[in-house]
Amino acid sequence: MNHLSLSLSLSLSYFFFRYKMDAKLVVEKYDQTSFEDDSGGYYVWSNSKVPLLSDLKLGTGRLVLHPLGFTLPHYADCSKIGFILEGTVTIGLISANSSEENVLIAKKGDVVPTLAGLASWWFNAGDTDAVIIYLGESSKAKVPGQFTYFVPSGPIGYLAAFQSDFVSKTFGLDESESENLISSQQGQMVTLLAQGIKFPEPSNHTKGKLYANIDDPLGAVVVNCGGFVNDLTEKNLSVLSELGLSARFVKLEGNAMLTPSYIADGSVHICYVCKGSGQIKIVGGFQGKPALDSKVEEGDLFIVPQYYILAYIADDCGLEVFSVTTSSKALFGQLAGNTSIWKAMSLGVVQATLNVTPKFAQQFKSKNETKLTIVPPST
Repeated sequence: MNHLSLSLSLSLSYFFFRYKMDAKLVVEKYDQTSFEDDSGGYYVWSNSKVPLLSDLKLGTGRLVLHPLGFTLPHYADCSKIGFILEGTVTIGLISANSSEENVLIAKKGDVVPTLAGLASWWFNAGDTDAVIIYLGESSKAKVPGQFTYFVPSGPIGYLAAFQSDFVSKTFGLDESESENLISSQQGQMVTLLAQGIKFPEPSNHTKGKLYANIDDPLGAVVVNCGGFVNDLTEKNLSVLSELGLSARFVKLEGNAMLTPSYIADGSVHICYVCKGSGQIKIVGGFQGKPALDSKVEEGDLFIVPQYYILAYIADDCGLEVFSVTTSSKALFGQLAGNTSIWKAMSLGVVQATLNVTPKFAQQFKSKNETKLTIVPPST
């Protein structure tokens, strides 16, 4: 095969790979219920319906805890970030080989990172539902594209699997004590507790160290009448460096626009619509058209592959999007404004790139003198 044929073959292979990937760039609500009862429920986006989750090594989940709902202590095979969508939840975090339990109380707008193998429990002590969305990576997942949880107690726990003779030898219990330990907890993953169980008080100095708020109107980027953007990376929440993840929260006012951007280090971006609705565009490859051009609304999930460009415009009701990036120091490259390539390019290069007159090139460069992350609605 000559060099031209080889080059053409590789180009066609790349095109079909990209076409296949783009065909799977879909917007979905969760489609699978892992469990649901009086204590709450856990819901996932299945990798069979959204195969891009497996392909890009991502994972998702949505937990609803009714009042007094309690997740049994557990650990997962994936690192993820939990975002509190509604309510308040008490959380316990226990690292492997540690005798210390860190307890925190997270509320709506807080972000709680959990490392793979880290044991945690979640309890809703409030009077209304607590709702948490989990987004993360699944590079070492037992099931590609999904989080798998491991619990010590209950019918599906590992204590039950070891049976009473192993349990009695391990903990120094007699046979009746071992049987009671194995069979007393009937909840499988989430259970409804009775009133009166005393939970520990929050640990000191955990906010800003183990968790942080991201829904802050005094964010890193604030545009009057447009909205705000907040980013959490290892710079402002160091625990994220262990997870290799970062988080972003965007709140747009009605008809405002998040300008086109991409993640410059080739990380993947997974996004969840928390509130409102709008129109998103995802652009990538050599196609000259959007890979995804769709309306999104509350509860939708969409994925931005490596180096693809994302932009969205809010409907009249506004739009709120929480997202996780598979890098702890995600760097967003802007396609407009004073940090864009258009600002950095010399005038002649802009003229040649766009095939325009020097006057138009100068005019276009002047449009990129200010920071453009959010564009407010036209007045």
